[in-house]
Amino acid sequence: MIRLPRSLTSRLVLTTVALVAAVSALIAIATTIAMHDHLTDQLDRKVQASTGRALGGPGGHDDARRGPRDVGNQEPGTLVLLPAEDVGFVLTDRPGEELLLTDEMISTLLDVPSDGDVHEVELPKLGAYRVAVADNGSIVTGLPTDEVDDAVQSLIRWELALGALAVVLAAVAGTALVRRQLRPLTEVARTAHAVAERPLDSGEIGVTERVPDHLTDPDTEVGQVGQALNTLLAHVESSLDARHRSELQVRQFVADASHELRTPLTTIVGYAELARRRQDPEATATALAKVEEEAARMTTLVEDLLLLARLDSGRPLAQEPVDLTRLLLEAVEDARVLAPDHRWHLELATSDEDGGAVPVEVIGDAARLHQVVTNLLTNARKYTPPGTTVTVAVHGDGFEVRDDGPGFPPDLLPVAFERFSRGDASRHREGGVGLGLALVQAIVAAHGGTVTLTSEPGDTRVRVAFPS
Repeated sequence: MIRLPRSLTSRLVLTTVALVAAVSALIAIATTIAMHDHLTDQLDRKVQASTGRALGGPGGHDDARRGPRDVGNQEPGTLVLLPAEDVGFVLTDRPGEELLLTDEMISTLLDVPSDGDVHEVELPKLGAYRVAVADNGSIVTGLPTDEVDDAVQSLIRWELALGALAVVLAAVAGTALVRRQLRPLTEVARTAHAVAERPLDSGEIGVTERVPDHLTDPDTEVGQVGQALNTLLAHVESSLDARHRSELQVRQFVADASHELRTPLTTIVGYAELARRRQDPEATATALAKVEEEAARMTTLVEDLLLLARLDSGRPLAQEPVDLTRLLLEAVEDARVLAPDHRWHLELATSDEDGGAVPVEVIGDAARLHQVVTNLLTNARKYTPPGTTVTVAVHGDGFEVRDDGPGFPPDLLPVAFERFSRGDASRHREGGVGLGLALVQAIVAAHGGTVTLTSEPGDTRVRVAFPS
């Protein structure tokens, strides 16, 4: 089994050489056939002319005895067979010489059809002849095919020599041209190799290698490859950056979670130690109350972390009709009780026809949606001063919570929905651990919705939209 070369250059050169060889062979075959037919046709005309001269010799057609010189002035080497006492002669190119034909030769010639056409026969000891039979077999004339065969063989030798030269030139020129044309592809491959040599398993990766602009023309095949490779490298770079950010977030998440759990644990250990040393019922009761409080705080934190882990794993939530209007109404009433020094407003969705309020219903998990609303209202209550107006507006596809408080710090806006993200670096800031908005985004995303945040002093808006 013939194995083709692996390199594209070798394959293209081999294909080019094969095409040149095939075309050269076809041209040579066609030329040889045409030349052979042309020379044979000329020889046949000479044979037919010799037949005419033999028929027109002295004595006419009825003269039963004719010698070799009775047939007129023939072409040198013309074969003329006459019924002269069953003796045949060959007139050679040396006038006066006569060659007696054998019975085998005469029998072969007499077997040629007497149709006036020229036929080719193989005469023993003489070779191939083109012969014609006339006058009902009484006259047979012919010429040897040696000159035709020699000319054709000479042509074939020249064709073989020129064909070999064409193949060699095609191989040399094809190799040079193919390498030149594939040089841009080599540059593209060099870029890919440079990226492949980079360690991509860990750390911050900056894939700065790109295929040069002059090799990204979409109108060329190499340009399409270069453009596709640049697109792939851009995707790889963004994916690696996202992976690095995710690694940093996981590390920060673990550190923040550990810190948030360490505080109540430290408090629990301290009060337990206090109760053990003092052996005072009042101190013990105080310590137990504090331990219970910190345990509840840890429980809430762990439950939030567990919920985030479940949402991240894609665990489905309940899917049932939820009256969003009623849910928001109850949440606003609860907020009025918890923060009476804030002004709470609820704007219901209205009908375009009569302007009356219409209920809004979504498909989802009622408990988790209530947690979304509660977290947003809790944030508005904790991080705005007394007297702030908080408005909850119901829309056909969701709701919006807005307030006229001081707003988010500018540096917090891009990371507001990240876990343990808070307004300052202090770990002991009263109010929460920075999971409220992260839970909001995770729960809404699990429902197929979106959360958007815009904030400036005097106007902060959190928009929650669910799929229709």
